[in-house]
Order: sequence, then structure tokens, then C-alpha cells
Amino acid sequence: MKRGNPIFSVTAKDCRWSYTRGTGAGGQKRNKTSSAVHCFHDPSGAHGFSQDGRSQRYNRELAFERMAKSPEFQKWNRRKVAELSSREKEIEQQVERQMMPWNIKVEYYEPETGQP
Repeated sequence: MKRGNPIFSVTAKDCRWSYTRGTGAGGQKRNKTSSAVHCFHDPSGAHGFSQDGRSQRYNRELAFERMAKSPEFQKWNRRKVAELSSREKEIEQQVERQMMPWNIKVEYYEPETGQP
């Protein structure tokens, strides 16, 4: 299935990140490294958290994925798409009105004389 261009995108740069030490079993390594990750998407109020893996990078990916799958983010996403789609339709309608035959003037240009 071929997909069109996205209407908008949300990346890691759009999120606020927080790193803490994980809890539970894992020993000294877990107690010394801040590998647990919180991902906050402030516009939607969505939050994702992961301490599943030992690496911060892996937990960052999981936290972002969980944030994106959260009900808060999904609801915000639907509202944003609807808002942007309605703007796109308004612009298309405006272009259609401007392209009506009575709004277009056609002039012919004579290259030899430089006159219309």
C-alpha cells in the first residue's frame, strides 16, 4: 500500500526528555546509570516511560513509541489532522475561485517587438 506525504510529523525534538535510574533487579550497573527514560509530548499531554532495557538508547525508542501509542497522543493527533485538513481544503477552494475564467487575463507576447 502506497502512502502519501505526511500532513505533519512529530519527532524526538518535539518532546521533552527525562532520565532517571531504573528500579528493580539489575545490580550495581542499574543503580549507577540513568537508563530509565520519560518522554513527554507537551502539546498533547502524552507521556511514555521505559526502563525495560539496559541501554538508554533502547529505552528512549520504547518511551517514544509508548508516548505515540498513548490515548492522549492519538486524540491530539486526530484533532491536529482534522485542523490541518480543513485548512488545506480552504486553500484549495480559494485557489479554485481565483482560477475561474473571469479572474484570468491572457496576454500574448511578441518576442520580436517586445510588445504585448
